[in-house]
This record gives sequence, structure tokens and C-alpha cells, in this order.
Amino acid sequence: MADVTRLTEVIEPEVAALGFDLVRVKLSGSGEERTLQVMAEDPGTGQLVVEQCMTLSRCISDRIDHLEELGEELIHGAYNLEVSSPGIDRPLTRAKDFANWAGHDVNLSLNEPVGDHRKLRGELLGIEGDTVAVEDKKAGRLEVALANIHSAKLVLTDKLIAATRPLDTSGVDEIEETLEEEKAED
Repeated sequence: MADVTRLTEVIEPEVAALGFDLVRVKLSGSGEERTLQVMAEDPGTGQLVVEQCMTLSRCISDRIDHLEELGEELIHGAYNLEVSSPGIDRPLTRAKDFANWAGHDVNLSLNEPVGDHRKLRGELLGIEGDTVAVEDKKAGRLEVALANIHSAKLVLTDKLIAATRPLDTSGVDEIEETLEEEKAED
């Protein structure tokens, strides 16, 4: 199994060199069906456009290839590299995400239960220090240590849609066609 911490150490400087913030590095799947997912955002917009994803993907791929040529195997075997913007119902992975998205609905999955609750859904109230506050729809106001949050994701609502209009979707169709054409040529 690949070391996600080491992958993050390799990927984060590539993201930063382009002026972006790293949101998440995740390796999923097994065998030949593995995917290395990298989510990043432009700090000015909270998103990446297609061209930015393509540029970042090339930089990450080149860096991983270079390290593997030097003898470091970061991921055993074949994998797919997926570089994306976090999307509208984005994961919350950093303390600043919990501050920036306060006031929106969130789903939290906890490592250890708080009271009788291992999953929370409700309004994200924010973060103070290392403690996240949520107004859970069933349990009311709960405070959770950031370290106890296994995963957190925004819930798609009209309010969230209004807060996150896409910047630019031009070029998406051409890129999909290019990828399909490359597969056909192989």
C-alpha cells in the first residue's frame, strides 16, 4: 500500500508552485483499479478551471515519474491520476475549511462517537481552536475535536449553490473528446 503521507509530501510542493492550495490527497481502490485523487483550489476562487487541472496533473505526473526513475516507488503498479477542483459539495479537510464554510449544511463522520452520535448532519457553526461546532438536526449543538473527524463534506443545498457559482466550464467537452480519442488510438 502506498504511503499517502509521502505522496502528500511529493504533491504539495507541485500544487504550491502553481499558486494553489492542496485540499486532499486520497488513494483508493486495489489492484489495477487504483486511483490517486488530488483535489486543489485556487485560493482566490476556491476552484480550479479545466486548464489549471490539466497543468497540475502534468506537474504531479512528471514529479512522480522522476522519483520513480530515481528508484523510489511511491505507488506499486498501475494507477489512475485524477486531479480536480473540490467541487460544490466539497470535502472539508483543513481547519480553514470549517471556518470558511460556516453557515452551510455539513455531513460529519466521526472516529469516536460524541455522546451516542458517530455521524452528524446539520449546520456547520464554525471552528474555534481545534473544536468544530455543528448544530446537528437531531442532537442539537455539538462540539467535536477536529482530530475526531474522520470525514466531512458539504451538503448540496440552494444556499451552497448560490455561494459557489462555477468560474468557467469552457473547454470541458474538448478535453473529454481528446481523452476518448487517445484511448481509441491505443
